[in-house]
Amino acid sequence: MSETLVIAIDAMGGDNAPEAVIEGVARVAKKDKSVFFFLFGDEAKIKKLADANRLPDDRYKIHPTTDVIKGDAKPSIAVRSGRESSMWKAIMSVRNGYAKAIVSAGNTGALMAMSKICLGTLSGIDRPAIAAVLPSAAGPIVALDLGANAECNSQNLIEFSIMGHVLHHVLFQTEKPSIGLLNIGSEETKGRDEIREAASVLKGLEGKINFVGFVEGNDICAGKSNVIVTDGFSGNVALKTIEGTAKFITSMMKKTVKHSLFASIGFLIAKPALRQLKKKMDPRMYNGAMFLGLNGISVKSHGGADSFAFACAIESAIRMARNDLCNKIKNELKHVMDVDVPDISGEE
Repeated sequence: MSETLVIAIDAMGGDNAPEAVIEGVARVAKKDKSVFFFLFGDEAKIKKLADANRLPDDRYKIHPTTDVIKGDAKPSIAVRSGRESSMWKAIMSVRNGYAKAIVSAGNTGALMAMSKICLGTLSGIDRPAIAAVLPSAAGPIVALDLGANAECNSQNLIEFSIMGHVLHHVLFQTEKPSIGLLNIGSEETKGRDEIREAASVLKGLEGKINFVGFVEGNDICAGKSNVIVTDGFSGNVALKTIEGTAKFITSMMKKTVKHSLFASIGFLIAKPALRQLKKKMDPRMYNGAMFLGLNGISVKSHGGADSFAFACAIESAIRMARNDLCNKIKNELKHVMDVDVPDISGEE
């Protein structure tokens, strides 16, 4: 059996908390016997749900908290007044070395701000980035930044590229993940100065980073590169566009089928294939955005996640923790950019 891994859970964060959160924990606990959970939040509610979901008593510990960060709370206010919240306490358990990762479906801005304050950034990283896994025609891809930094300079984009490279390798065991910079065209003369400057540096790192050049918006879902790198403004717009387009197509398909007999018959014939497509493209499987560049693992689940989606976010955190993501980013920075940074594992 693998060594016991402790994961901290903000049980009170998210639209469906604590029900979906504890159900998600129970799903993971049944599949992975070597994970132990610190559950932060309302003790009575958590205990009742843990029992209802048959979560063994020896697989978790409840850490009672009195406050909850509201979904619409401003990050600055949350940081000042949320020191007794389930979110803050869960993050602090990672900072203090009691847990290896924290997962929350709570307020994104608050989680990012608290994680940065409590965990700090890795040496060699100027700004943390929000990264997520997205489906593509060529398999799962990593995209970053998706909203943490509206404006980025060339150095930020280079750092994002290295972090994305490590994350894709850790999650999917890809030996040399391909890196693409999101741009308005594939030509070398296109785009803002900082994008072209970053591209110039990444080209010079051939042999260390598998940089494939500029990619456009229509290349994202085509899977032209394993990692898509951009600033937080463009990344967030791209992500919301992809999500909105997927919902639009699904809605139109449902309306078309309902209003046509022949379409309904065709749907029945194609149902097995469509079921497989739905399973492959299920957004819940890709739940869990990562705050890369921090001195610890912090994973943000979608606020409206159900138990299956929240379990997927936990599983992502587990893979990152077991593969020592933070130290691998640190080592890759040193290897690629000759950045000398201290060890963060806590080992002698």
